Parts: sequence; C-alpha cells; structure tokens
Amino acid sequence: MATISAYPHDWKEARRQRALELSQQGWPQCQIAEALGVSRPAVSQWLAAVREHGLGAIGARPHPGAPRRLTVAQLGMIPEFLSHGAEAYGFRGEVLTCARIAKIIEWELDVSYSKSHVSRLMKQIEWTPQKPIERATQRDEAQIENWRTEVWPELKKKARRERRKLVFVDESGFYLLPALVKTYAECGETPILQVRQTKDHLSVMSGITPIGQLFTLVRDEAMTGCESVIFLKHLLHCLSDKLLVIWDGSPIHRGAEVKTFLADGGAPRVHLESLPPYAPDLNPDEGVWDLLKYVELRNVCCLDLNHLHDELSLAIERLRNKRHLIRACFEGAGLAI
Repeated sequence: MATISAYPHDWKEARRQRALELSQQGWPQCQIAEALGVSRPAVSQWLAAVREHGLGAIGARPHPGAPRRLTVAQLGMIPEFLSHGAEAYGFRGEVLTCARIAKIIEWELDVSYSKSHVSRLMKQIEWTPQKPIERATQRDEAQIENWRTEVWPELKKKARRERRKLVFVDESGFYLLPALVKTYAECGETPILQVRQTKDHLSVMSGITPIGQLFTLVRDEAMTGCESVIFLKHLLHCLSDKLLVIWDGSPIHRGAEVKTFLADGGAPRVHLESLPPYAPDLNPDEGVWDLLKYVELRNVCCLDLNHLHDELSLAIERLRNKRHLIRACFEGAGLAI
C-alpha cells in the first residue's frame, strides 16, 4: 500500500493524495470524483499512475519557468557596475533607477530586462531603494574621521577628569507645515492634509547628554547669541556647575554675547568645543530633530504658532521619557559612549 505524504507541496497534490486515501478506504471512483469536484477519468488516471509508478507519480511537479538569462557570475558583477555611479554611464545626476539599471545591464552584459524584473534582480543582490544623504562638497572627511576617533575619546576623558557634564547642542526650526510621512489609504484615494501655507515657525535650541537627558529652549523668533548664553546658563542650572559643550560653528555660538559671557567668569565653568565644519552627522542632537519631526510630530497639522508650541511641548515630553532613543542618537552619529 502506498504511503501518503503528510506534507503535500500544494493543494492539487493534496487533492490527489485525498483521492488515493478514499480509494484505499473502499470508495468507488464516481463518489471520489463527486466529493473532490473532479471528473471520474481524472481519478482513474491518478490511481492508475500510482499503481504503475508509485506515490511519486501524483506528487507536485516543479515549474522551472524560463531559463536564467544571467549566470550567477554575471549577476555578481552587477554591484560592481553600479558602484561606478549613474553619471559614469552618461546619466545626469547620481540616481540609479530601475530604468537606468536596465540600460546599464544591457550595455555591460548585452541582456535586456524590463524595469519590473530589474526590481526583482536588485532584491536578489540585496540592493534596496534608499533616500540619499546629502553631504557638502566642502567637507574634510579625514578631519571628521579624526574627530570621531581621536578628538571625541579625548573629550570624554577631559569631561571625566574635570568632572564636567558633557552636552551636545544644536538648533532647528519647526514650521506649521507638517513633516509628511506615508499613511495607509484606499487604493486610488490619495490622502489630503489641510495645512496653513506660511513660513511662521518656532526656533528651538536643544542639548542632549550621553545618558539620554534632553533640554530645550523655544523662541518665536530666530535665535541669536543672547539665546546661546541663556541656554548655557540654563544647562548650568539644570546639570552642573561645570560643562563641556560641543556644538557647531554657527555665528550665534561665536558672537560677542558668548565671548562676553566667557570673559565675565563663564570660561572656567563652561568649556566650548566646536565640531568640524560641514559635519552635522557628528552631532547626535541631529537625531533628536528627526525623532521630533518625523516620529512624534509626523503628519501633525497646526493652526498657528500657539498650537505648534503646545504640540511641540508634548512631543518633547514624550521623547524625554524615551532616553534609550536619545542614547541611540550617539550610536547613529558613530560616537561610542
């Protein structure tokens, strides 16, 4: 007696196995056909195939499809071609779309693919569509890497040695226009967010510590050197009498107000350290703005600045209770804590 597989590969194989089971139980072929919704000749063919060739005759058969047009070796060459960038192949702008990749494959390997199939090929070689990160051409990558590997460890040692609280500081603007992210909706019915078109915004200065503390200063107007001094005093009051503050080279950090504050007794209490120019990715405080704008305030439409102020205050409070996310911003900046 044939042994029936406990794990059929598809429903058709399961149906053929069920026909064999019923036959072994003594069912006539006409009743088997009626029970399974198939013709009597089909049942007869299945049972005959089992008698002649065994149970494997009614098993599922693979569907190989069309033969592969690229060899494994050729498929492995695609990442090398794409690493040269789109402009190396005469395209304008370093954007690799499926249409462009299809052209590159055709030029290099003489194989033509549709855009939809190129998308599947990209999944096979583990390439995914991603939003590129902007980097200034004026960046000094060697200096930035040196700051990350040499300067940052020394600053941590200095903070421990002098018993200073280490704080990263940065500024950003929050507008009434929402930070848009994707949302589900009925197919063909694009969601619409009703927003007030205006350039009114809140200026926010924030500071974060390696243990996940978050401090903020919010103003309705643009920040100046005065706000920098106010925020430094606020940090001194909340954290410690001795600070090591790391921020960028913004004019409001180098203005007369800050120099006067340091000259009038602030220098021993606050040590200021500047990040390399054009290196926002070194400041973990940049991650706080992403969390606030694209997570806590995603798709939030505000009616006016008062409404925005209220929503921002709630968002900041929620983020303060998620210290692990703030600490993760240091990891995102490549800074070991």
